[in-house]
Amino acid sequence: MPLARIDVDASTSQEVRRKLSDIVYDAMATIAKVPVHDKFMIVSTHAPGDLVYPKEGYLGIEYTPGIVFIQITWNAGRTTDVKKAFYRKIADDIHEKTGIRKQDVFINLVDVSPENWSFGNGEMQYAPK
Repeated sequence: MPLARIDVDASTSQEVRRKLSDIVYDAMATIAKVPVHDKFMIVSTHAPGDLVYPKEGYLGIEYTPGIVFIQITWNAGRTTDVKKAFYRKIADDIHEKTGIRKQDVFINLVDVSPENWSFGNGEMQYAPK
């Protein structure tokens, strides 16, 4: 049930974009326990200047043009500890497998109710019973 959006600079190679997608899906499956084969993702590239972030940093974190924005919409209910482990796994794996700085991995989770999804056919597959 998650939908992941990954936004990167246009200079990011197709190989790195694929790795980012695989890393996010792996963390969703292993840490957040999303259903098998539930891999819905949008990976978008943006022209220089289209990814906006505070040049002076924020909360003691300094960013570079290599910033990666990851937003995941999923069903509510995961604990704070699960979310912390999820963030850590993504940042660690992205750094290890792509060389992207951990500081440049920005993650936002959007918790929604199950009835906020339609996976096709105009149906609410997770409708309340």
